[in-house]
This record gives sequence, C-alpha cells and structure tokens, in this order.
Amino acid sequence: MYAQLLDAAAQDLERGGVIARLVEGWRGHPVLDALGLRLLGGIHRIVLAGSAPRLARYYPSAGGVPDSAVWPEFVALVGERFEEVRAALGERVQTNEVARSAALLPGFLRIAARTGLPLRLLELGSSAGLLQLADRYRYELGPHHWGSEASGVRIRAEWSGPAPDLDAKLDVASRLGCDPNPLDVNDPAVALRLQSFVWPEQTERMALLRAAIGYGRSVHPSIEQTGAARFLARELAQPAHGVTTLVFQSVVWWYIPEAERAEIVRLMDEAGTRAASDAPLAWLRLEGATTREAEIRLSLWPGGSDALLGTAHYHGRWVKWTGASS
Repeated sequence: MYAQLLDAAAQDLERGGVIARLVEGWRGHPVLDALGLRLLGGIHRIVLAGSAPRLARYYPSAGGVPDSAVWPEFVALVGERFEEVRAALGERVQTNEVARSAALLPGFLRIAARTGLPLRLLELGSSAGLLQLADRYRYELGPHHWGSEASGVRIRAEWSGPAPDLDAKLDVASRLGCDPNPLDVNDPAVALRLQSFVWPEQTERMALLRAAIGYGRSVHPSIEQTGAARFLARELAQPAHGVTTLVFQSVVWWYIPEAERAEIVRLMDEAGTRAASDAPLAWLRLEGATTREAEIRLSLWPGGSDALLGTAHYHGRWVKWTGASS
C-alpha cells in the first residue's frame, strides 16, 4: 500500500498538486532524511488517533482493508489537514524496532557464555529503550526457544545456522541508554508516534511494538539525553569490575555524525586497553551491511577480538547465525 501511495504522491508532485505544495520549501535530502516516511508516518498518526475514519477503512492497523481507492482519501486528508501534515515533515523518523532483539539476544548470550559475568548494558541510540529489555522477552528463533513463557512480549524470527548459546547464564546487572532525543512511552503522543512509523499492513509488527510499549511503561527504561561519545567518555572512564560492560547498538551508526563515530571508535579502543578478565568490555553492533541485511558484529576485550556473528533482517524477521568464534 505504501508503494502505491508513494507512486501516486510522486505523480501528484510532478503535476504540481497538493503534494507539491506540501513539500515546497522543505529543507533536507528526500532520501537520506526519509521524506516519504515522514509523510506516511504523519498521515498514519492521524489515522491511528481515530480522526480520519474515511481513510482508516484502508489501513489494516486501524481495522481496515487495503484497496486502490486509498489514494483519493489519502490526498484529500492531506488537503484537509495540510498544516498538521506539513509539520510532520519536520519530524525525523524515529523507531524502536523491538524485533531486532532476535539478533541482539544471541549476541548477549554469546558474551555471557564467553565471560561468565553479569552484563552491564550501555545502549547507544536508545530511542524509547525497548531493546534495553531484550532479556525480559520470550524468543522463538526457529526451533530454538528462550525466555519466560509468561512474558507478554514474544519475539519470533526465522533462524538458520547453529544454535545460539541457549545454556549461557544471562544476568543483567544494570541497564542504561543514551539518545539525543529520548522517547518516553508513558507519553501517549510518543507511543502513537512510534506506532505511526510501522507500516499499516504489518499487523504482527504493530502488535509486538504495542506489547513492548505496554511493558516499557511498567519498567521505565533509563535513557539519558546526550550524544553517544559523551555518554561513553563518562561510562568507560574506569573499568567496572565484576561485570561485563556491554556497549550495544542497532541501526544507529548512520545517524551519528562522522566525527563522533571516530570518537566512539577511539573511546572503545582506549577502554579496551583497560579491560581485564574480571572487567571485560564488549561492543555488539547490529548495523547495515547492504540494503537487504544488517551484520551482527562483536568486539570483545581483553584481546580486542572482532567477529561477524551473523546477519539479520532489518526488522528482525530472520537471523542467519554463523556461530563464529569470538
């Protein structure tokens, strides 16, 4: 449906229609700044809020059924709520893709198996902090199951390759994240915004996000409003003994300025030189390799070994685990 809407919007822009007027004067890169998703998310937010019943008939996320008649209602809503939609174009896309836990959790288990210590979690680019809680969820990774059956958040993904370290003892000693614009899911407007960037036909993905939001409201993930380099400079200044300090991230590297990326690498390497067997340091990254898949990569100190653990779908639909030594 979104492909259909974007095609129609592009044609309307070329004709000088309402979409052309909507984006006139907009500053930014239409692809790198995800202009299309800003537009679609802004409209989806109005639909999810219940104030666009005619358009909602075509949105599965609101109980509707997709149909080619969606475009006339879509463009009509843009005209009716022009200023509201235009304001949405100024808000950057920000998600908290809970299903990425399917790729992160096996990394957590690998680190726990290698170090034998509780984990001190430090998340870069936390958004709403829902991935900080990955150890609290239930997992069905192909034939492999992990986590409490009582969890209301269930992560399902296709799995290929050897089994993850299911027998590892995974204890989380503490969890803390950072983000230049942290999101609080206890704010209904924030929760709605997160949901608005889920594509309307992906009802299972939406249900998972809503379940995680509900759980996040009860536990309040800790997120500091600061940049990643400043956060790490403080948190990695001294080794933390008796725990494994695990810095992790998922699809945030693209959004960090190049100079700050270099500083993050420097800080991690420097902290790695101070790591010890009773104060190890790990860096787990789920970051883009191609447009179709992300790499799961782990660096571990002392020693500074770096291993590609596997690849994963950007929305966590599948994981290809290599079982590489690290």
